[in-house]
Amino acid sequence: MAEEIINRVNQSGLTQIDLEDLRVPGERVFIDIKDQLFQGIALREKDFREFISGHDWSSYAGKHVAVGCSEDAIIPTWAYMLLGVQLTPFAKTLVFGNLADLEKTLFEQALAKIKPEDFQDAKIVIKGCSKESVPTEAYLKITQLLQPVAKSLFFGEPCSTVPLFKRK
Repeated sequence: MAEEIINRVNQSGLTQIDLEDLRVPGERVFIDIKDQLFQGIALREKDFREFISGHDWSSYAGKHVAVGCSEDAIIPTWAYMLLGVQLTPFAKTLVFGNLADLEKTLFEQALAKIKPEDFQDAKIVIKGCSKESVPTEAYLKITQLLQPVAKSLFFGEPCSTVPLFKRK
């Protein structure tokens, strides 16, 4: 007679959180002001305003947009503000920075919706493997959110975890 297989992970009472589940859906776009620089070093207001007036801003409708400059150039603040004026009616999310900064912001917004009290005295495993990239900042933030209420926190998979915190 075969011995019954017991799933100890299911019986452990662990709550698994997969941060990948918090990834906000939607297309991410980076608008790089470097393409508008004169001779690669300076932004000329007249040329930039022509770009602003001639560009189809509706193409960013519903998208998550980061604006920045990948070149080492001094960009006046008003240039980003002009982009903001054009993008605000269309973009779902708008941030200053690159695509990594955009992703951090999207995760911050998603994590802000978590109610730590829902995890009071829980034994929590923060899943470590994801198909999509999760910013390290998201792991730090979830730790900050849950440590005050959780009974214990682990990183990894329920069958193989790294202990992070345990309330005495």
